[in-house]
Amino acid sequence: MKESMSMRIENLKAKMARENLDSLLITDMKNIYYLTGFSGTAGTIFLTKTRNIFMTDSRYSEMARGIISGFEIIETRDAISMLTELSIADNVKNVGFEDTVDYAFFKRLSGATPQMELFATTNYLLELRQIKDSSEIRTIQKACEIADEAFSEALKFIEPGRTEIEVANFLDFKMRDMGASGISFDTIVASGKRSSLPHGVATHKMIEFGDVVTIDFGCYYEHYASDMTRTIFVGSVDDKMAEIYHTVQKANQLLIEQARSGMTYADYDRVPREVIETAGFGKYFTHGIGHGLGLDVHEIPYFSQAMLEPVLQSGMVVTDEPGIYLPEFGGVRIEDDLLITDNGCEVLTKAPKELIVI
Repeated sequence: MKESMSMRIENLKAKMARENLDSLLITDMKNIYYLTGFSGTAGTIFLTKTRNIFMTDSRYSEMARGIISGFEIIETRDAISMLTELSIADNVKNVGFEDTVDYAFFKRLSGATPQMELFATTNYLLELRQIKDSSEIRTIQKACEIADEAFSEALKFIEPGRTEIEVANFLDFKMRDMGASGISFDTIVASGKRSSLPHGVATHKMIEFGDVVTIDFGCYYEHYASDMTRTIFVGSVDDKMAEIYHTVQKANQLLIEQARSGMTYADYDRVPREVIETAGFGKYFTHGIGHGLGLDVHEIPYFSQAMLEPVLQSGMVVTDEPGIYLPEFGGVRIEDDLLITDNGCEVLTKAPKELIVI
């Protein structure tokens, strides 16, 4: 793990050198974990050409010294005030900062560094985080395994008379029982006509005989997320919903067969969308085909028909989530997590995708 952290710092400093950035201030805790393994709630990284500095307060300084290697550990409750001293010592002329900081932070930063040029960076660490190393892939695989097992147990739990919230709670607690540290987002359970809502938050609605039930859920395991969706039917399925299901299933599977390193983002979105459009349901596929997955459940890359130049790279973990949603009738979504490889992709979510009637 320490070797991975060291390589991430090297890659980041190489990027800073290419872009003539003297220093970089990192305050996002996900990015800090990525570079150090530190998972407290207060920390700041300041990188220069020659120094790696980690600042935290007295609550976490001992923890930081036990976890972080390759950094100077400075105990302070006011990291911004330290920047003037640190930047002068290293002859820093400019500093990059994450553009996700709030305005109050920016004003304080500006006041503390009047002698330096400030550069807002967008997705600076996220661009590196897109490519997962072997330890990250193993952890995401485990998060997916937990979700798979929880879904298998949920199939035994779901029945007419259960509420959507009861199903969501069952999945949430089951994933924790299996080793998850928490859910990666609020579990979606949408049944009957409510399944036409792509992000239908679970309610007290009872699941009834004949309902379609869309379940979108995932967990965090050792800081990394899983995200999957399965759609099932309770008691019976009519011909229209069966047609919709098989169309979505075909779109999901065709993308799995074609996704690989070098594929453009536009093509990644196009392949399943054409399946759905050919079947006559194009206007009912109302969202993008997927997103990146890692320390955040939603992170770059995102996909659209307009993205002609970016291409998938080996080591990316992305979702494949086509859906069809007919207002006041019902909807279907099937979502998998895919590891992109040079020769194709590996499906990390293994839960069954055949049409299931319970």
